Amino acid sequence: MSTLTPIISAIMTAFQWAVLAYFLLFTILYFALILVGFVEMLKQGALRRGRHDAAALAASGLTPPVSLLATAYNEELTIRESVRSLLSLSYPEMEVIVINDGSKDNTLAILAQEFRLYRSARQPIGQIPCKQIRGIYKSMLPIPLIVVDKVNGGKADALNAGTNVARYPLVCAVDADSLLEPDALLRMVRPFLDAPGEVLAVGGIVRIVNGCKVSCGRVLDVDLPQSWVARFQIVEYMRAFLGGRLAFSAANALLIISGAFGLFDKSALLAVGGWDSTTIGEDMELIVRLHRWACENKRKYRIVFEPDPVCWTEAPEKLRSLRGQRNRWQRGTVESLWRHRAMIGRPGYGAVGWLAIPYFLLFEICGAILESVGYVVTVVGGLTGLVDLRLTGLFLIVAILNGVIISAACVVLEELSTQRYPRIRNLVILLAAAVLENLGYRQVITFWRLQGLIDVVRGSKGWGHMERKGFQSAPTPAAH
Repeated sequence: MSTLTPIISAIMTAFQWAVLAYFLLFTILYFALILVGFVEMLKQGALRRGRHDAAALAASGLTPPVSLLATAYNEELTIRESVRSLLSLSYPEMEVIVINDGSKDNTLAILAQEFRLYRSARQPIGQIPCKQIRGIYKSMLPIPLIVVDKVNGGKADALNAGTNVARYPLVCAVDADSLLEPDALLRMVRPFLDAPGEVLAVGGIVRIVNGCKVSCGRVLDVDLPQSWVARFQIVEYMRAFLGGRLAFSAANALLIISGAFGLFDKSALLAVGGWDSTTIGEDMELIVRLHRWACENKRKYRIVFEPDPVCWTEAPEKLRSLRGQRNRWQRGTVESLWRHRAMIGRPGYGAVGWLAIPYFLLFEICGAILESVGYVVTVVGGLTGLVDLRLTGLFLIVAILNGVIISAACVVLEELSTQRYPRIRNLVILLAAAVLENLGYRQVITFWRLQGLIDVVRGSKGWGHMERKGFQSAPTPAAH
């Protein structure tokens, strides 16, 4: 055993140095992405766009009609506020289609009572395969609301059913547990007007509604949640949108549009067969497939991230729900990249093939393995004396500082850009969260991502369970 000790020590030391190099590379690339994202935000005029711009767009008569698809499965706690939020959007011509995906709670009953639904003779016009539609309902109120009741088939299947029922050329997919700001759809449609016939999909920014005050489907007071788990997620969202999606969008290499808020060209959706109900990450898989379809058909196209339109969504505050969510996200990423692995490094697929997919492979998939093993090697090596304690200390310092610097930079730049959180204490708490998340939370998330990779190999297909608290809203009168 003593003969092997130096060899084991050398291997562990070399591995630690390799992971340190990985952290350095990741930090440099991520800072580059953050800067590109910040410049892109300024370039798009995100700081200067006000409500007058949206109002002018609404009055222009140029906005194409939109079908909003809201999938709902056991959403009785939030469905009233969510539908009110969608119906109150400032948009000239739209229809709101709520797809009840076989809910086992009172979701459908609440919709029927709240909005006075009656069974309609309306029939689907699209041909995307989906589970049986049991009924299509309209409201007796003067509102553009359609409710589709169907057999449970999952979110992707529900979106396909909604697309089949939709009558308008643009389709907006939103989660039924999310709230859109009143002018979000007007801001979302801009790229379609700027480049007619080119834009296939547009994603907006998603923010966490936990801690905010909501009334009649609108966020009235923006504040932070009391839960540190939810606060850490706010920092994560800032990091993902500013340091990732803006930069990749600038290179037309955006790989994911959040399933909570995305606007699509309906003809493109029909051409690629809609959302894939056989994958756990249907939102990412669809975007990669749209890239692939457009490139293989030699089509000039764009898939865009817009930082202006805001969607507020409820984040999990219990670790069990959060673990299931992150496990699902990781499995979805792996499935999407594996299905489209033929795109890697192929010049015909542009920046998606040579930049975005390799980046995700290296830092989203391999990163979970390297970082997790790095922590284990550091702890075991330090406790057994197989690794120099100075190197162990250096590894931990670099790992923590790497996360702190990136997170703090994203919080500051994002708040300088949007000033979404109005109170000074909000910024102080978010900066504290940017530090504290690296002292345990980020490491736990990394191990959960590693578990997601293991579950992919094992063939796990579970969706997980999200426990809802509902929006912090004041009592509101029923619709009449």
